[in-house]
Amino acid sequence: MYRLNLIALLVFATFALADDCVKCHEDITPGAVRDWRASAHYAEDISCDTCHGDAHSSALDVDKVLTVTAETCGECHDERLAEYKRGKHALAWAALKAMPTTHYKPMELIDGQKGCGGCHKIGVKSAEQIDNLKANGSTFGHASCDACHTRHTFSVHEARQPEACATCHMGFDHPQCEMYSTSKHGIRHRLKKDGVLPEDAAAPTCQTCHMPDGDHEVRTAWGFLAVRTDGLAPYPGESDEWWADRVTILQALGVLDPEGNPTARLDVVAAAQVARLSAAEFDAERAKMLAVCSDCHSENFANEELAKGDNMIREADKLMAAAIRIIAGLYKDGILEKPENYSYAFPDLLTFHDSPTPIENTLFTMHLKHRMRTFQGAFHANPDYTLWYGWNEMVLDLNEIEYMAEELRARH
Repeated sequence: MYRLNLIALLVFATFALADDCVKCHEDITPGAVRDWRASAHYAEDISCDTCHGDAHSSALDVDKVLTVTAETCGECHDERLAEYKRGKHALAWAALKAMPTTHYKPMELIDGQKGCGGCHKIGVKSAEQIDNLKANGSTFGHASCDACHTRHTFSVHEARQPEACATCHMGFDHPQCEMYSTSKHGIRHRLKKDGVLPEDAAAPTCQTCHMPDGDHEVRTAWGFLAVRTDGLAPYPGESDEWWADRVTILQALGVLDPEGNPTARLDVVAAAQVARLSAAEFDAERAKMLAVCSDCHSENFANEELAKGDNMIREADKLMAAAIRIIAGLYKDGILEKPENYSYAFPDLLTFHDSPTPIENTLFTMHLKHRMRTFQGAFHANPDYTLWYGWNEMVLDLNEIEYMAEELRARH
């Protein structure tokens, strides 16, 4: 009887505390209260203090509100947290901080989350990093999980929609949302939602392919940079020509020196998992995607389509490597001054728009905008992106780089 009374007292205290929170926040943050009441958390009697703690009771002690992180969510959703930590989303913050150009940008774009940081905030951050962010005026948006499961509804149904991915996977360097929404996959999804197609029609979303069975790992075979090696050797079966082009790209990414030896930046690329550095790693991710594709298509069809994407990367790498070698040649001949912060005799593709001259900026655009669209369009079943927004633009970029190089040599 005593135990039952104690449990009842605890339940009463929990609801009393929740009532206090709600009474105040219905005036201060009514939207948050409405979202919470629409959530599965509300239905399961999970109140504010479960996530935010119970130390805060007024406007005078807001600093006592616990910062919600992925670890907070993991107290109940431990399996999903473990999956998330194995995937690329968990590495997003570390990858952002590792980019050399990050430190040249205004704080508002990074820690202030009005630019790169607005998407990369999904990554895991240490307690020390969060304390530093808060000390510098960035108090909100450190939970990671709420990037897809918007607070305070935390809706699974919302996070399963392709629109949930659109804020980050769009625009300059990774317009996957635009590619998907105008692909056959995306069009069928739209028609299915509009009732034109029946409920059982095949209409895959981003999550269908990249999060099968709700798996939060979210990885791809090629990685963000579309680079694969097998221990800094060619992937089995690749041609010597493609490997030579890839070495040039790796040198311009700063992960190999001019002699082809690994640099300290290779460790950063490996830690961020933006490339596939072993055949086994690539093959494992490719097998996962092949299994997903084969749910709707024959395995032969899926294999062939994925191989076309691989070959599109090979063709794009030819153009990319040619452009890199032209600018490296200008450095070597003293015609173009190599920036002091470039470690080696290659243009640094990871300086992004901070590169100092128009010819180097054209190379940056060729790599991060047009090469991305060439291969991403191929894998997202969008031929227009592959050709006109990708390959065609790479050809024009190379032509412009060749012309500018000739002019620079003539003036020199």
